[in-house]
Amino acid sequence: MADYTLYYWPIPFRGEFVRATLTHVGADWAEADPDEVGELMEQAPAEQPVAHMGPPVLVDHGDDFAVSQTAAILTWLGRKHGLMPEDGRRAALTAKVLADVDDILYEMTLHNGAQRWTRERWAAQRPRLARWMGIFEATGRHHGLTAEQGRLLGGEAPGIADLATAVLWGTMTRQLPALRPLLEESAPAIAALADRIEGRPEQAARIARGEGAWGDAWCGGEIEASLREALEAD
Repeated sequence: MADYTLYYWPIPFRGEFVRATLTHVGADWAEADPDEVGELMEQAPAEQPVAHMGPPVLVDHGDDFAVSQTAAILTWLGRKHGLMPEDGRRAALTAKVLADVDDILYEMTLHNGAQRWTRERWAAQRPRLARWMGIFEATGRHHGLTAEQGRLLGGEAPGIADLATAVLWGTMTRQLPALRPLLEESAPAIAALADRIEGRPEQAARIARGEGAWGDAWCGGEIEASLREALEAD
């Protein structure tokens, strides 16, 4: 049996944070097929392995434990595999980074698809996204990050904050390449950090598998289609 089972759709988006972390720690995991993900969502909360509204859900078979919500999953994996800082300040900042990631994904999907992107909406969002990039850049620079070396919150080895940062900006700008120049302009050290982490052989192999499975998809659905239209018109 695999160490873990991940319930998520066959797209990167939120699930890619979990995949990258499992890859980093060398875990063996299985991915539920879309029908299984849908069936799990439809179960009554009391019957689910962890009561949840939607994926991702991670089942840890070794610990007989299930958890949902991307930040909670990453926190669990980080603590289990030594990727969470022991220092209280850096631990709090790691939680802050995960909350920022969630805010950005929420904004980039217009509140999980509540609206569609238009050229006007994107024109208003573009400087806000650049500011988000700058927030990550300032965080990293404060802890010694440069384009050549370092990590988001310092430390000797990549942690959950680094993996989440790399997946957020690396995946977004790879799947939506029109955003890469904005990242390089607004957060050059973050762009380099993402490249370093995602350039590791095991992460590069993960990315290649994903490209074969879902091509250039990012979040999927009508919200992604409208975002691409807005980016093309920008």
